[in-house]
Amino acid sequence: MTGPTYEATADLITLPGTPLADAVVNLIRPVETPSVFNHSIRSYLFARLVAGRLGLAAGHDYQDDLLFAACAMHDLGVASDGPHNQRFEVEGADRAASFLSDRGIPAADADQVWQAIALHTSPGIAERRGTLCVLVREGVALDFGNPLDANHLDAVTDEQADALHAAYPRLDMSRSLTDAIVEQAAKDPKNAPRHTVPGELLRERMTFGRTRLEHTCRSSRWGN
Repeated sequence: MTGPTYEATADLITLPGTPLADAVVNLIRPVETPSVFNHSIRSYLFARLVAGRLGLAAGHDYQDDLLFAACAMHDLGVASDGPHNQRFEVEGADRAASFLSDRGIPAADADQVWQAIALHTSPGIAERRGTLCVLVREGVALDFGNPLDANHLDAVTDEQADALHAAYPRLDMSRSLTDAIVEQAAKDPKNAPRHTVPGELLRERMTFGRTRLEHTCRSSRWGN
């Protein structure tokens, strides 16, 4: 079974356009680099394509507003205005859940978003925590060109990828995002526990000058 295909460019890159989605964009755009902002939005667009490939329908199998919120805010932990006092995934999850709660989103929905953001770097765990966690992790991974399920690369045609990247250019995403994570991690030992993504990125950058993540992205389908 397959879900909808996004044939028209307008359909492919259209964001939810709801008051909540607009508020999320207004929150993240001023405090993230253009590269990280574009990565966050592309992660949602890729996640939506993966949902279609899996036969998952918005409004039935997942809430599109929550998917957008979780993808768009998944790197809020490296935002320039953050407290930067815990690992970036948790900090971003806390900020996102608080933001949603302040706007009247039910606690159970805010918690779903919290889990999806906090676990997006946790293979083997996110996949067991529900549809939203799966879609966020897959969307983020697909934007790195290395989806958890290699077959999901086929969820995006070259034409779709070109249109998506034209709307939200990559802007050397792997370096920009790694820079942001490493900078946040270096501010406090609590931000970079060993064997976590921020801890390993900080260690690799300090030891080798370049991380495996950057190297992997350079050789991925998208090239950075």
